[in-house]
Amino acid sequence: MAQVLEFKLPDLGEGLTEAEIVRWLVEVGDVVAIDQPVVEVETAKAMVEVPCPYGGVVTARFGEEGTELPVGAPLLTVAVGAAEGSSGSAPSPSPSSASSSLSSSPSPSSGSGTESSGGSGNVLVGYGTGAPAARRRRIRPDRLDRAVAEVLVAEAPVHEGPVPVVSPLVRRLARQHDIDLRRLAGSGPDGLILRADVDRAIRTAEETAAATARVQAPVAAVVAAPNGGAAASDAERIPLRGVRGAVADKLSRSRTEIPDATCWVDADATELMAVRAAMNAATGPSAGPKVSVLALLARICTAALARFPELNATVDTAAQEIVRLPGVHLGFAAQTERGLVVPVVRDAHTRNAESIGAEIARLTELARTGKLSPAQLTGGTFTLNNYGVFGVDGSTPIINHPEAAMLGVGRIMPKPWVHQGELAVRQVVQLSLTFDHRVCDGGTAGGFLRYVADCVEQPAVLLRTL
Repeated sequence: MAQVLEFKLPDLGEGLTEAEIVRWLVEVGDVVAIDQPVVEVETAKAMVEVPCPYGGVVTARFGEEGTELPVGAPLLTVAVGAAEGSSGSAPSPSPSSASSSLSSSPSPSSGSGTESSGGSGNVLVGYGTGAPAARRRRIRPDRLDRAVAEVLVAEAPVHEGPVPVVSPLVRRLARQHDIDLRRLAGSGPDGLILRADVDRAIRTAEETAAATARVQAPVAAVVAAPNGGAAASDAERIPLRGVRGAVADKLSRSRTEIPDATCWVDADATELMAVRAAMNAATGPSAGPKVSVLALLARICTAALARFPELNATVDTAAQEIVRLPGVHLGFAAQTERGLVVPVVRDAHTRNAESIGAEIARLTELARTGKLSPAQLTGGTFTLNNYGVFGVDGSTPIINHPEAAMLGVGRIMPKPWVHQGELAVRQVVQLSLTFDHRVCDGGTAGGFLRYVADCVEQPAVLLRTL
């Protein structure tokens, strides 16, 4: 007999409390396997495929694409044990057995009855269990057993005959909130409907109504024209949510909390480019993969932070303390179709340029395909921002809160430059450092930036410290 289990939006980790449904991967009536991804959601940090811990037939979905749901809200319901009864040779259950089999069941987080009911038993925090997804197949309602067909058509059991309610209070409460008691499965003895069952139905109805209102509500605000006359009804409004909303919140918080300052310097990158060309031209057993300019700059940053640890820090505003961090987790800004993201190279201070470059390439590909996990986008201690790829020379970057500094790199381009007392055409780059003035003064920031510039102009300076 089929048992209908409710799967709720799990805790996705990293303090995330809500997610937006981007794309449903299953339809009502599909057969799903245990731990098969059923929906793609977007959090404030990443795109996530959410696996379902139950195997069976999808009987209902909650929320349309574009709906934002809080953690713990129902995602879908699955009829477990229905596929075995769909061959047509098994006898159909009686109405009474169908009604009793559709009783409410614990959510995946309750931990009870999961294994016996077809669940994986695995904790759904992060990205599920990673089990391979089975090929989807769909069963029409007329091929399911009678109990599952009732759920697909009515989405809730309908009591035949007297409704099992004893308390007048329960009846009055249901009447006040337009709850149809015939569609409730009681959790009391012999299916008795209790007040807790009605309260649960009221909460579900309110959550559904709120979600529908968020999706369907028209824009109520009116944008006044500059002359105070007619409203600009054709103005486009773009919700600040998901990655865009997270970026907006972080940048606003950075500007509000951090007293930042910026210093910059032009540097002759001709020698750095020559060293890179020599590295990539090397052949033989010792020759490794190509090294990018960004990887070399990242390695220079880790060396500079070892000399100026004040900038590898954060400020605990509650305790009024500067917290200097023991390791460098280097973030780098990456522009994607979903917006600006900052993947983090863990323990960058322990890596050489080749290792940093390989990790940057791996994380960049994950960012491009929208597969970065929240853990890969958090925990940075210093950020490298190569805005030169957009064809600009300089910028005053906003610090990636709660970090204490960010190094910005403009485009490297030929410019007139005085080299060894003579005017020459050299490869010049502008470097800018935005720093939290609470963690250090201008002398420290200037020393950091000058060391970076010296390494760019004379790579031997870096080699001397390795």
